[in-house]
Amino acid sequence: MAIPNVKRFRISSPEGDVATLMAVIPKGSDVDKYLTEASKRFDWKVWKEQQASQFKVRVGQQKQKKAK
Repeated sequence: MAIPNVKRFRISSPEGDVATLMAVIPKGSDVDKYLTEASKRFDWKVWKEQQASQFKVRVGQQKQKKAK
């Protein structure tokens, strides 16, 4: 079951990294102001660590080649 009125926003870090933020913003709010504040409060260090650990390649699990 999805949460109604949730929108996805793309925020960027000062280094140029881009993350997706899902939020419900009240009517009449300044979206640009909210996104700039959210990108300042966003924990970019933890986000980078999670991205790095998500795509780690396992070593030693490759198929062995048959010698002819």
